Amino acid sequence: ASCVQYRLVVRDANTLQVLQLYTCLDQIQYIEWSSDSLFILCAMYKRGIVQVWSLEQPDWHCKIDEGSAGLVASCWSPDGRHILNTTEFHLRITVWSLCTKSVSYIKYPKACQQGIAFTKDGRYMAVAERRDCKDFISIFVCSDWQLLRHFDSETQDLFGIEWAPNGCVLAAWDTCLEYKILLYSLDGRLLSRYRAYEWSLGIKSIAWSPSSQFLAIGSYDEKVRILNHVTWKKITEFEHPATIANTKTIVYKEVEKSPSVETERLSFPPTRALASSLFSTQSKYDVSQVPVSLQCIKPVADRANPKMGIGMLAFSPDNCFLATKNDNIPNAVWIWDVQKLKLFVVLEQLCAVQCFQWDPRQPRLALCTGNSKVYLWSPAGCVSVQVPVEGDFQIVSLSWHSSGDSMALLSKDNFCMCFLEREEV
Repeated sequence: ASCVQYRLVVRDANTLQVLQLYTCLDQIQYIEWSSDSLFILCAMYKRGIVQVWSLEQPDWHCKIDEGSAGLVASCWSPDGRHILNTTEFHLRITVWSLCTKSVSYIKYPKACQQGIAFTKDGRYMAVAERRDCKDFISIFVCSDWQLLRHFDSETQDLFGIEWAPNGCVLAAWDTCLEYKILLYSLDGRLLSRYRAYEWSLGIKSIAWSPSSQFLAIGSYDEKVRILNHVTWKKITEFEHPATIANTKTIVYKEVEKSPSVETERLSFPPTRALASSLFSTQSKYDVSQVPVSLQCIKPVADRANPKMGIGMLAFSPDNCFLATKNDNIPNAVWIWDVQKLKLFVVLEQLCAVQCFQWDPRQPRLALCTGNSKVYLWSPAGCVSVQVPVEGDFQIVSLSWHSSGDSMALLSKDNFCMCFLEREEV
């Protein structure tokens, strides 16, 4: 699904054929599929309206108007039959049921980076709250939206919450001004608290491993710390220095080369295909000799949100690898071997890495750097793929299909589908 101003376009993921075209009341600012792909919501925050469309019954329609309360965020519940709307100034969360048309209210949600978290099985929801100048966490049962637990969190300014994939542990972390991460059980008991250092910028990103055995914490000090699920103590930390000295680490460096064109084929004016090949540069990966010095930038110290520390990290679906990005070294992606707890591969790009995401079915990482190429890494090696489109197509984001056979590549104004042939085993 994609939106063009006030129109919602639903296409076939394989052929890109238009299946449905819906017209909304205003410019669409956010879209989200329900978990069973039968409904899709379109949020129009400026007007405080959410419209829901049915794929099975195109004539069916639903409009949710928050009125004077306004709207700043909207999302589906895991069952795909309830919509959670956050009103302006985070006064409340309104839970709308598509089945019974009933409404429930959750008061005092906190305005933070990640204030709502659902367990993977969809049974429970945790909400960060702020009342009387203190942080609280409420846990609700999603089947009837009844309050299961309500407790205060030991945070100065709660920044985010996230469930472990097995739904047994909830991680809550403080603002970057104080390094603190707290781990709570489903019944609200504090299992552990972890603090690596004080009096400096703290946590920037976190990621649970798919097995729930490890919690990776990325910090502003350019390190990733790994906690284990038994004692919740640190088992190792990964540093991101500007020089790679270990001879066992493979460093792939992206290099550009201009395509060679036969002079006999040159004509004036050149054909469109020849012109595009003349002015497009191809890239490939070379294996660099260790030691390697990576391009490092010095962050501006007197500005908010400095470009430093671990801004992105993600585990591979098989739990074997961890990919990280240190914002001080924006052109590099670090891939760590989780089983050996060692650095495995470094990818050095020519441009700053915008986004990376693991294939949901196998250890294969896709990344983009704001140009017209998509880069793929697997334990077998690296490849750079030029997107064959006319004009300027700068990839700023990408998203894998759940099957791992294709991915959507997004630029500022366009998108395209990239299909990958699966090898027959």
